[in-house]
Amino acid sequence: MTSRRTSTTIPSACLPCILLGLCLLSFMRSFPDFIVTAATPSCSLSKENCRELAALNLNLNISFSNTAKASQDFGHMYHDRPSAIIYPSSAQDIVAIVKLAYFSPNNLTIAAKGAGHSIYGQAQALHGIVIEMSSLKGIEVGVHGFGEAAVPFVEASGGELWIDVVKEALKKGMAPRSLTDYLYLSVGGTLSNAGVSGQAFRYGPQISNVLELEVVTGKGEIVICSKHQHADLFYSVLGGLGQFAIITKAKIRLHHVPPKVKWVRAYYSDFSAFTKDQEMLISQGRENSFDYIEGSVLVKGKDVNSWKMESHTLEDVNSNVTIESDAPVLYCLELTKAYFERESNLIGKKLNSLLERLHYLPSEVSIIDASYLGFLDRVHDKERDLRKSGLWYTPHPWLNLFIPKSRIIEFDAWVFKKKLSGGINGPMLVYPLNRNKWDSRMSAVTPSEDIFYAVGLLGYASPRSAPTAESLMDQNSKILYFCRTKSIEYKQYLPHYVNLDEWRTHFDRLWPRFRERKLRYDPKAILSPGQRFFFLEEQNSFLNQIMVHLKEVM
Repeated sequence: MTSRRTSTTIPSACLPCILLGLCLLSFMRSFPDFIVTAATPSCSLSKENCRELAALNLNLNISFSNTAKASQDFGHMYHDRPSAIIYPSSAQDIVAIVKLAYFSPNNLTIAAKGAGHSIYGQAQALHGIVIEMSSLKGIEVGVHGFGEAAVPFVEASGGELWIDVVKEALKKGMAPRSLTDYLYLSVGGTLSNAGVSGQAFRYGPQISNVLELEVVTGKGEIVICSKHQHADLFYSVLGGLGQFAIITKAKIRLHHVPPKVKWVRAYYSDFSAFTKDQEMLISQGRENSFDYIEGSVLVKGKDVNSWKMESHTLEDVNSNVTIESDAPVLYCLELTKAYFERESNLIGKKLNSLLERLHYLPSEVSIIDASYLGFLDRVHDKERDLRKSGLWYTPHPWLNLFIPKSRIIEFDAWVFKKKLSGGINGPMLVYPLNRNKWDSRMSAVTPSEDIFYAVGLLGYASPRSAPTAESLMDQNSKILYFCRTKSIEYKQYLPHYVNLDEWRTHFDRLWPRFRERKLRYDPKAILSPGQRFFFLEEQNSFLNQIMVHLKEVM
């Protein structure tokens, strides 16, 4: 038998089709099955999924009816209702739920919800599943490592609140090195973002103080990870906005803390002096600086009357005070110095030596004594007031930014002194952070300068008068527009974007790494749909470019 080779001539008219096929093949190889099956915000829970969930032989509670509460968050602006709420009793329960979604043909999505303090629906899952992490309990204080390398830690379930973590650690005379100003947030929630406050200048954000994580990936794999074990996953999850895995446990580094603090407020009318003092303080060692450094902007005639200068007790801190100044706004520098009872005779002298280096308004300083926990939990009193007034339940179009040190004077001149000189019906924070306390291997992003400022515009919409949610959101848009037109390298903290180009700009050169990690750990885009990454837009954009090119060729 003889063989015969057949040659085929390809018509030139088919070449564009072949080009399209080759391009698509190359594209699909670079984006595995997650791109084809990527979940959209309109994914749904089928009747079959509901039956499968109900049939899972697990020790968990499932609600298919009372799901409206999972469409609420602190922001009160997005209301994406899920099809089911899961209350897990263990990480294995979460594994089962994620695997069900992973093998579902219905693009099923899952959102892990902690304290529900998201602003723009980041912990919601339209027609998907919300996992109520608060049902996972467990806090234990221990020691990590041996000998001189031993490090005290607290291990907490992802749904535990930081207030409970702090209280448990304080029983041993210790506390996490870095916290948030508001402690009624979940461990998994803040570690998925970063966790910043006035302690972060020295110890970095909360994500810089994690020793180990237990997580469930988007493939339904439970993994113990640290900087020594599954390091890429460890760094991906920290600040990863919930896109790679669900945090079920975290080991957090602790340090020994004194039981009392001197709580200082100093006032400035000169923003340049205000920032120079802060920058000087965050560059000093522990003995030559304060333990907590945070600044805020005060609107004349409103915020400026909220503190009593000569106050000496925690209960008196909300008494009125009058400060004489012609400045359009004032600035408050808030500081603490922790001390033991045995240091009571020396702490005053130490405090005076620290304060005499500062350039606040003459005689405009208040110093009060507080317990360590009393200071850390100070915002909780404000929460009670907001609940009573109804403002806790109104929309909160908050805007949190990181602004480079080199542009903060310009930012102040237009934003604080002009745009927001009338106030925002809420706090305005501004304080510096050291970039060298952040690990670039983590998913959280910051400006490229060595020092950048955390700016928090935490306005509350009024239920009966101005400002409205719309006016606050318009204000935010104008501030972002100002930053873009002035080429200020800002980064949103707790970011909220509405299209893929904005997310690419946010991550900048780190976007390819973020996308690759998503492909590796959550290839079907199951987790955290409320972040609205819209990965499918990338595919559609690519296909549109191909089609435009083909039309030109043909």
